[in-house]
Amino acid sequence: MKRSIITCLLGAVTLLASAQIKKPELMVIPSDVWCITNGYYYSVDNMGTSVNVPNYKQALQENMGLKLAIAKLNDLMAERQFPLQSLEQAIKNLEQRRAEDNLTVSKAGNELAESPLDELARTAKCDIILELSWEVKDLGPKHSLSYILEARDAYTGKSIGAVSGTGKPSMSADVDVLLEEAIVANMDNFNVRLQNHFLEMQQIGREIILDIKVFANNEAGIDLETEFGGEELIDIINDWLQQNTVQGRFSMPYASENMANFTQVRIPVYDERGRAIDANGFARNLAKMLRKEPYNIPSKVLVKGLGRAVIILGEK
Repeated sequence: MKRSIITCLLGAVTLLASAQIKKPELMVIPSDVWCITNGYYYSVDNMGTSVNVPNYKQALQENMGLKLAIAKLNDLMAERQFPLQSLEQAIKNLEQRRAEDNLTVSKAGNELAESPLDELARTAKCDIILELSWEVKDLGPKHSLSYILEARDAYTGKSIGAVSGTGKPSMSADVDVLLEEAIVANMDNFNVRLQNHFLEMQQIGREIILDIKVFANNEAGIDLETEFGGEELIDIINDWLQQNTVQGRFSMPYASENMANFTQVRIPVYDERGRAIDANGFARNLAKMLRKEPYNIPSKVLVKGLGRAVIILGEK
């Protein structure tokens, strides 16, 4: 009897612990290669170089196969209890935000704007992007689908892992059916890698990049070597990062009087209210500290996606 009670209690504890484990939020998108191969892209001039940019909205509006593939992959992930963000809804939310804020696409003198994927990830606030590529091959009356599914950290763009393969020939020509037949055998191991990556983030923090710059001839008359109470501004910023990053984890590969680059900055996954923290929110907290006494340094924070922010000191 005692053994049965203990077994039941252990089982209940295990179930409770499992229920408390948060899973990463995902968003499925077509890969750049798939978009460009299928003609869903537009070209932009990047300092004299033509760059092809995926047009996700056009692809969703014109390619039913893409919508079926994303819907099927969403179903497979939902069955495994992964929270999902809709690419189509993220695009709509982004367009609405642009209209409401009357955003300007570009300004002379600014750095490169966010990529469409950076904007979408920031709008959806997802943790991991799943990039899907596929090709259907006809084998007489049968069809088979070859696919590549790669997971990327939405904050850094770094690859977490990938799976690929080719399904068995099938009489069905529906992309969603062929995709399920091709991918389902690899899904569980792939999902374990996603969960392990997310658990690691919760232990050592999300990785972001933070750039600190100084406006030339700024009204505040400061640079990163300006002293406050005998301590240079760059050292004050380093001290703040030491206190506010997870386990004091960050690197400063470059610093001068006018700029500093911080990489591998590990920030908490959630704030005290359980809300996800991104590079923008983290940078704004630093900017707020520098605006207070005794520094009184005005600044401008530029958003570069979920995983990168730039603080320009000296003026608003």
